[in-house]
Amino acid sequence: MEGVTRRTALTAAALGAGSTLLAGCGTPLDPTRNEDGGGGDSVQLTIATNAVSGGKNTDEADWIQDWVVPRFERAQRAKKRQVRVRYMPSGVDDEQYKTKLALDLKAHAGPDIMALDGIWVGEFAQAGYIEPLRSVVGSGFEQWEGWRQISRQVRRLATFEGALYGIPAGTDARVLFYNKALFRKAGLPEAWQPRDWQEILDAARRLGRLDGVVPMQLNAGTAMGEATTMQGLLPMLAGAGGTVEAGGKWHGDTPELRAVLGFYQDLYGKGADLGDPRLQQEAKGRDKSFQLFADGRMGILAEGDYFWRDVIVPKTGTAPMKRRDNDVGYALFPARARGEGLGGRAFVSVSGGGVHVLNPHTRHPDLAFELLSFLHSAPALRARLGDTAQITERDDVNETVLARDPMLKFAADKALPVTTYRPGLAAYPEVSLALQEATAQVVSGRSPKQAAAAYAAQLKEVLGGSDDIAR
Repeated sequence: MEGVTRRTALTAAALGAGSTLLAGCGTPLDPTRNEDGGGGDSVQLTIATNAVSGGKNTDEADWIQDWVVPRFERAQRAKKRQVRVRYMPSGVDDEQYKTKLALDLKAHAGPDIMALDGIWVGEFAQAGYIEPLRSVVGSGFEQWEGWRQISRQVRRLATFEGALYGIPAGTDARVLFYNKALFRKAGLPEAWQPRDWQEILDAARRLGRLDGVVPMQLNAGTAMGEATTMQGLLPMLAGAGGTVEAGGKWHGDTPELRAVLGFYQDLYGKGADLGDPRLQQEAKGRDKSFQLFADGRMGILAEGDYFWRDVIVPKTGTAPMKRRDNDVGYALFPARARGEGLGGRAFVSVSGGGVHVLNPHTRHPDLAFELLSFLHSAPALRARLGDTAQITERDDVNETVLARDPMLKFAADKALPVTTYRPGLAAYPEVSLALQEATAQVVSGRSPKQAAAAYAAQLKEVLGGSDDIAR
């Protein structure tokens, strides 16, 4: 059955890590101990994220150590409480970090607060390693003022089977970026917002008349990994009114999936010439697509907002665009036809992000939630961002920090209200790979019907049968 399959997947990963990794795990929770090992009246709380000063996600680690910890301890002293907070940094591969947390939680040990990728929440919940906030701290958590600033749509990142497991830690959105200069040359409007898939294809065909220009990039194939699924296939699937999973059932060869694969065929099929099939097969294909866009040789690119804030930043980006603010436009993914998007929407997006959760075995749940909510207070988030702009989980913070960045404000105001999230289930990575292979087959010349049928067959293998597949 589905629940058994998911629980086994995470538990097996934890057990497979062996005694060497277990030896590095935390001891059973004892927040009442001082750091010197002696008893006392002080309470110790711990926070763990996959970040380390001077290494991976250094800004996050520095913010927690230098801003969050001392200010929270100071606030507690003002309440006549002796609370010490210890940050447990890490800077390892995400899967190694994930396995270590699983081992800690399985042993009823580990940090009081931990950062999870949003896609792990369902998997950890099914394994019994984390519990809903209500189970850990009671209904009092609902009184936190911050919930009024976190939309129901964003809360879905931390929700599994209707229960809230933590607080979302930032989010993002997928949009269509386009080059305004190329649009002008092609006779297309600079203020472009396609209303359906046909208008995307019409624009790509106009761009195809320009010499040396790749009209559009929609990630495909396995070489780009999750970027194929997240940046392209899932937003398009939502635009067709479909999902990969709903209500505990996975969707296989559906009309919506065939429609999406048909769009890939329109771009990359024989004689289409609206995209570059070779890019989809190269190990550095995604990076090359970034550079092509930055060089003014690509018209439309489906990507996440990180492309704007990290890749094509004028001075510091990995593929900087000096005239980014003037030459780059952005639009929402439209539904296949108006009103055909998921939930009857005209426009769609897909988002990701992290979640901070509580250890269900913490001995001070109320105080741990106080620290958790402090992490997500408006002052804390503003301190973390400093002079940078990035979409946070809080609307009030976004209103302030995104005011100077119209693209990110567009993503927060327009894309987040129509967004959806990946299913946080153990089988998802293998399902995602099967979807990537389906797009690769279309790029290689197979029909959407054949590729969808092959995906459905592979889905049965991934799930070990058909009990978890919608009929």
